[in-house]
Amino acid sequence: MEANLQKRVQRYGWDKASLQYEIFWQQQLKPAQDLLLSMAAIQPGEQVLDIACGTGLVSFRAAQQAGKSGHVLGTDISDRMIETANQVRQDHGNVNTEFKRMDAEQLELDDELFDVVICALGLMYIPNPLLALQEMRRVMKPGGRIVAAVWGERAHCGWANIFEIVDRRVSSEVCPMFFQLGTGKLLESYLLKAGFVNVKSERITTTLSYNNREDACGAAFEGGPVALAYFKFPEHVKEEVRTEYVGSIAAYGNGVGFQVPGEFVVASACKV
Repeated sequence: MEANLQKRVQRYGWDKASLQYEIFWQQQLKPAQDLLLSMAAIQPGEQVLDIACGTGLVSFRAAQQAGKSGHVLGTDISDRMIETANQVRQDHGNVNTEFKRMDAEQLELDDELFDVVICALGLMYIPNPLLALQEMRRVMKPGGRIVAAVWGERAHCGWANIFEIVDRRVSSEVCPMFFQLGTGKLLESYLLKAGFVNVKSERITTTLSYNNREDACGAAFEGGPVALAYFKFPEHVKEEVRTEYVGSIAAYGNGVGFQVPGEFVVASACKV
């Protein structure tokens, strides 16, 4: 898919998903987010950049670690995600956080501002992840560190057929790069190519638990990466894709709900 088109798909797709994102994904993504924050080891007073921050699930936790003397800037390509994060910030009086809409491949930021850059499950959606990593390195201080999490290999993610199911009904792939960065050592390779050193990674397995068919489909279609395409489908096609998706995860059913396997890769590196 042409890069600018892919960015539009992501921007407006996550606008659509913003209201449902935390409902369906907050607990599902927590294992990856926990490991990412542990590896980042954010210290009081540090300046932190959270790329593809979404509604701020990781940003606010990072802000707690950075303390009142630190600061977290969250960026995302989705206007609605940023609006939601800013509303939460205002509601809770988080004075050490800030959220701005920004393209990860072209950060509107000066050089060498941040001690830590984090990106929790966002790199898969960026058309040129190497360029984005180079931009993250540019805005890091010398000695700064980066931690990025991505979904793992396709064969280890039981919900992966969602993309094929949707792609058969649209004119182009919804997420053409989704599982690539989690394959083998590719994420580590990208970090090295971007100029980082001391690259380390961990691969962890997880289980996505859904209480019923409605929750499984809500996460897959309404609160996730295929939301833009899904909401454009007529009602009969929506029901078709939901039925097909439930069939694809039937092997993980436990009577009423589902226990779907998943995998994350979390990698850290430093800037000399």
